[in-house]
Amino acid sequence: MLQTHTADPYTPSRPIVLIGLMGVGKTTIGRRLAQRLNLPFVDADVEIESAAGMTIAEIFERFGEAHFRDGERRVIARLVDGTPKVIATGGGAFLNVETRALILDQAITIWLDAPPHILAERVAKRDHRPLLRGKDPLKVLTELAAVRNPVYALAPIHVVSKSAPHDATVSAILKALTA
Repeated sequence: MLQTHTADPYTPSRPIVLIGLMGVGKTTIGRRLAQRLNLPFVDADVEIESAAGMTIAEIFERFGEAHFRDGERRVIARLVDGTPKVIATGGGAFLNVETRALILDQAITIWLDAPPHILAERVAKRDHRPLLRGKDPLKVLTELAAVRNPVYALAPIHVVSKSAPHDATVSAILKALTA
């Protein structure tokens, strides 16, 4: 049965930015969170593709990761404009020092986390992620978690994305926001 929700009573005064590894559900959870809060939802990766006129995979292939990260930084700086909304970022966005400082200063930052084995199951369903092309997802995600999780841990809110319905994670975020 499809659950419907009226907007939750919490209203943020600034953007909510979701960070975390690929496959953790930033986009899916972000859309549902925005719906529950009656806020706009923006996927930074979609905005990057729109600005570049090509897919992220094409940007990586033609110009490399450094070029992509520079564009990502500029797009996120435009999105974090003080207006309440929910923003899903790419997994590497928060690693950029400038982007991280902006997000931590100007937004409510939430680290969505899940163990690498759960993430590997989730990302195995589609082959559109440049960092996983032709590689073992579990190995790559384990390595990324080792490097990135200490940086993600700088976010003031940490929510674990479990193997449960998405609404459970959204509810956990709402609980953390109102705590």
